Amino acid sequence: MKQRRQHRGFNKRFSLSAWLTRHAQVLFSSLGRLWQRPLGSLMTLLVLGIAIALPLGLHLLVNNLQQLAEQWDSGASVSVFLKENSSDEAIQSLIGTLKSRDSISGVRHITPDQALEEFRQQSDFSAALELLDDNPLPHVLQIRLRNTDISAGELEQFLQSLEKHSEVELALADLQWVERFQAITRIIQRIALVLAVLLSLAVLLIIGNTIRLETQGRRDEIEIIKLVGGSNAFIRRPFLYEGFWYGLMGSLIALGLILLSGLALRDPVAHLTALYQSSFQLSGLALTTILGVIGSSVLLGILGAWIAVSQHLGEMEPD
Repeated sequence: MKQRRQHRGFNKRFSLSAWLTRHAQVLFSSLGRLWQRPLGSLMTLLVLGIAIALPLGLHLLVNNLQQLAEQWDSGASVSVFLKENSSDEAIQSLIGTLKSRDSISGVRHITPDQALEEFRQQSDFSAALELLDDNPLPHVLQIRLRNTDISAGELEQFLQSLEKHSEVELALADLQWVERFQAITRIIQRIALVLAVLLSLAVLLIIGNTIRLETQGRRDEIEIIKLVGGSNAFIRRPFLYEGFWYGLMGSLIALGLILLSGLALRDPVAHLTALYQSSFQLSGLALTTILGVIGSSVLLGILGAWIAVSQHLGEMEPD
């Protein structure tokens, strides 16, 4: 009895090993068939890479725009003008209250003397300012919001909540700029989504058509395999692995194109941000995005091959 269980365990291990060996052989033999026609395979892979890279590049553009908005002083910031008779204790108490709010990431206090000095340095009215008896500028609080993607309606409600404080005279934010920037970002996101759907269909069709031509070229071989009792799964397997390789290498080419584009744009972007005294740098793709692109491309490749081979096998079935 014990020997029988050992024999069954040996058979299971042997079957699994044989199954893995057969699939490994088909996997690498399908890669070898791609190398047998290098020019055609390369052209197909380049088309796939470009098709995958276009929506991926737009996705990366949106991410960098959002990061730029977080670093840009005019984005998601509010200027609070305090009343003239506000005491230092009341101002510090207000600053502490604002810093304790989860929606606020930072508060900068600009005194009237600091505001006057900044105005003197940035304008040509320094001589006229010397004629003033008193400093007419109020205390100002510059508030940085934690959520840079805040809607115009939410920002308006936030301004109204600030003006309820007794020390606040007026709270202002560039609502029009926020609305325009968010509208542009949403449009780019929508374009990226539409392109991703359309080009995913294009990838599916390209791989499916390539595999369909391959099945037609090997029609005699497929007929012989069916005559000797080969199953549809056995016939389909090498073509599925070809679709796997097309999806995998097409996604790697797309990632390479994105990387090269980022390297080409790095110096011009660094020069532009230096002119605006900003520390912004282009960010790359997240690891989850890279894995998602590779996985979805491989799935599209396998699906395209499955559809093409199933259609071919259906045409070969007798009526």
